[in-house]
Amino acid sequence: MTTNRHHPGWTLALLAFAQLIISIDYNIVYVALPEIGAALGFSIGSLQWVVSGYAVTFGGFLLLGGRASDLFGPRRVFILGLSLYAVSSLVGGLAENPWVLIAARAAQGIGGAFLFPATLTLVGTSFAEGRERNRAFAVWGTAGGSGMILGSLLGGVLTDAFGWAAVFYVNVPLAALAALLAFPLLARDTVRHDAGRRFDAAGALTATAGTTLVVFALVQGPESGWTATPVAPAAAAGIALLTAFAVIEKRGADPLTPPRLLRRRDLSTAMAVTFLFMATLGNLLYFLTVYFQTVHGYNALRTGLAFLVPMLAIAAGSQAAGRLATRYGLRATITAALAVAAAGTALTAMPMAADASYAALVPGLVVLGLGQGAGYSLVFGAAGTGVAEHEQGIAAGLASTTQQIGGAVGLAVLVAVAGPTGSVTGLRAAMFAAAAGAAAMALVALRFTGPQGIGSRAPPRGRPPTRSARAADLVGGL
Repeated sequence: MTTNRHHPGWTLALLAFAQLIISIDYNIVYVALPEIGAALGFSIGSLQWVVSGYAVTFGGFLLLGGRASDLFGPRRVFILGLSLYAVSSLVGGLAENPWVLIAARAAQGIGGAFLFPATLTLVGTSFAEGRERNRAFAVWGTAGGSGMILGSLLGGVLTDAFGWAAVFYVNVPLAALAALLAFPLLARDTVRHDAGRRFDAAGALTATAGTTLVVFALVQGPESGWTATPVAPAAAAGIALLTAFAVIEKRGADPLTPPRLLRRRDLSTAMAVTFLFMATLGNLLYFLTVYFQTVHGYNALRTGLAFLVPMLAIAAGSQAAGRLATRYGLRATITAALAVAAAGTALTAMPMAADASYAALVPGLVVLGLGQGAGYSLVFGAAGTGVAEHEQGIAAGLASTTQQIGGAVGLAVLVAVAGPTGSVTGLRAAMFAAAAGAAAMALVALRFTGPQGIGSRAPPRGRPPTRSARAADLVGGL
């Protein structure tokens, strides 16, 4: 175990706080984009890179971040990721021209690519499989799911009150505080030196460059066209590098991504589910934002407030997930949660109309949030089920890489379904397409291992619950 067992409750709170920072930063810039474009002189084509610059590096560096966590220790990588966040956020707030800001966003993405798998590793290795880990992932999932919506609300409040730079400056004290708290709350890393483990430089280079180029093509393709000069060559080069990566991994003595991990049923299923999750449910925030702002004319602050209902539902679903998984098992809980989320997506789409009230959406948003929160909380825990502690980082990196690629692919597909006009008819069609994809995802989740899943095993008779279990119960019950 890598976590300080003397403070399990505070440690879990720190890991959830780090996930909250990642989730907030992912969405906080959206509502500030018009002011950023006007203040720094962005062109219409280049403004999207305030968002895309983060997405490309985040997705491209996740495998590297996951393996670094395994080789050098999750505590070190956790602190490194937070430090990159703090420094790059400061640079972003001080930026006076477009390219400095885009570079800062790219650096934030690299920070996130190191921080995300390190945080997952610390959660997965600090709490025993079963009831203890279920509750820990429930708290982590609550922070992640709520943070994505909180980012939209916070972005609107800060932009209206202090200007666009505030959406960057807010990360500086948050990330710095979390990095400082890591020293007393996270135990020193115990890095393995056995079996001649070494850093797979060739694998790291080809995986990082290849994934980055593929994510770039997926992000830029809908904007520039799939056959445009920057897109097609990037996609071809990315595929070639990933092919070379696969060959290197098969032949390497200590590969970045051991091929045997991909043969693990729970991990491969988790990768498929995270891909589909972001391709469908993970992109709904975009279409709902367009619906609120374009169809109904909501401003940034009112749009953020409109997401409070699903945020509360996500938090409730995440908190329930741990208890349900412990009682009914991983496969049943995730499958049911994703089916509920699919139904909630369809229920949200049905009343969408130019003259519809917000109240008409509430039932669907509640059902969607409950299912989305429960499903998200458990899928990443499933990715690490049965994986050795010293390989938890790369397992997290694999699942989160497919998540990022799924988000880019899904957004491109759903935007094509919605059409270029942003009409209510197109938005409803995209929502129904997402609901169908979520229903298919629930079927894929049936491939997870049986009722025991993450673990419904009770502690041996007569053995009292550990301190971390009691802490997880305490935090999970809040």
